[in-house]
Amino acid sequence: MSMHKSLLAGDSLRKHRNVLNRKERLEKLEAQGKWNKDESIYGLPKVVNRPMIKKKKKKEEV
Repeated sequence: MSMHKSLLAGDSLRKHRNVLNRKERLEKLEAQGKWNKDESIYGLPKVVNRPMIKKKKKKEEV
């Protein structure tokens, strides 16, 4: 019998989110040097949040 997807382990529930909350956007903009704490938090530019794609390692032949 399969398990309902809401009952799966914690890491498997994390999904990629395209929309960031304001705090996350400020952190990304500050790291990029496009915003500092003296500026207004309103009218912020959109921040692209792309998922990290892991490359599969090739198995070495023995």
